[in-house]
Amino acid sequence: MKNVLVLGSSGQIGAYLVVELQNMNYKVTEYDVAKDPAQDLRLDNNQVLELLIEKSDYVFFLAFDVGGSAYLEQYQNSIEFISSNVRLMENTFRLLNKYKKEFIFASSQMSNMTYSTYGVLKLVGEKYVQSMSRGRTVHFWNVYGFETEKEKFHVISDFAIMAKFNGLIKMRTTGAEERDFLYAVDCCEALIQIMERHSQISKESLLHLTSFKSTKIIDVAKIIASRYEAKVELGEKIDSVQLDARNKADNYVLNLWRPKTEISQGIAKILDRIDKEYENPEPFKDILDR
Repeated sequence: MKNVLVLGSSGQIGAYLVVELQNMNYKVTEYDVAKDPAQDLRLDNNQVLELLIEKSDYVFFLAFDVGGSAYLEQYQNSIEFISSNVRLMENTFRLLNKYKKEFIFASSQMSNMTYSTYGVLKLVGEKYVQSMSRGRTVHFWNVYGFETEKEKFHVISDFAIMAKFNGLIKMRTTGAEERDFLYAVDCCEALIQIMERHSQISKESLLHLTSFKSTKIIDVAKIIASRYEAKVELGEKIDSVQLDARNKADNYVLNLWRPKTEISQGIAKILDRIDKEYENPEPFKDILDR
């Protein structure tokens, strides 16, 4: 039985991945600063992390300091954001290289958007992987799932909270920008397929994890609004995080896996969780007062 280490196990994707791996009877070790401050990849000479990496058979490197558009707009150009991600990558890649571990690094489809600090940092991570023999890079395209860190909510969670508690989705932008959204469970199934066929996949293969379908943000808002009989108020801003840049996803990954979940189905699953677990609007005051 493979001993799989998930770095970033409490995150939007990591939490789903842990469940999917356990359902497939893998032995899973979770590691996330949200679980324990001692589990911080930014800590130098972390002996616990080193031991876990040494004993693992495979590592998913999903951890990163990142959030939705509002979070990135506010923080991505700060020295704290840059330093945080540089330190966690340096510490983790050093240990993965030291113990010659097979691993997946979670990059982003924004890694070629050099005007984005977040994108540049992900590109740096890709350069680390290219310098090592046993890593593979995946590019996430707007993966969405249930979220717990309200300060880092992405667009679907933001809209859901507004619609549920205010009856009004106040959009930050005109909503004309498009995204290729991928449901987290589908993403995890792809990650597991890549792990299981790791040695058969070339380092040069472009592993773009996406639905291969684009959806306008205004249409996401309408799907959520219909659930709560809420109204949608358009903003005036143009997307400043991706500048509505449109990459084209490489389809190599379709040889290994295919997405299953339509955007309306995935959103419905998230709204079910939100309705079950978020009953009090008070913790979301910052979102509701925007």
